[in-house]
Amino acid sequence: MSHSPFTAGLGPVTPVLRIFDTAKAREFYLDFLGFTLDWEHRFAEGLPLYQAISQGACQLHLSEHHGDASPGARLRIPCADLDAYQQALLAQDYGYARPGIDEQPWGREMTIADPFGNRLTFFDPREDD
Repeated sequence: MSHSPFTAGLGPVTPVLRIFDTAKAREFYLDFLGFTLDWEHRFAEGLPLYQAISQGACQLHLSEHHGDASPGARLRIPCADLDAYQQALLAQDYGYARPGIDEQPWGREMTIADPFGNRLTFFDPREDD
């Protein structure tokens, strides 16, 4: 393995996902997926919302601002207990998703589309070496 000449000490990535409706985003990310709202910001009343959400070590930013991100992104998120998470999601009887676990040559994963066209793929990190 070669070493990079760069020693910037990069940290974790925080994806920014485009959203268009804060109520739908809250229903999907907080109520269904179980993320927690960390903070939110608007420059003024009636202007687009920018917010941070997290679950465990996974943090996402959601933005209504045009130009912050393009809808249709796909994220891969490690999940320590994929089966338990899937069962917890199915137990909620959410009207817009019934996530299944797919067996891929590279491991097991569960992909769920948000209401804005973004896809979150949760995977077992032990199988993704």
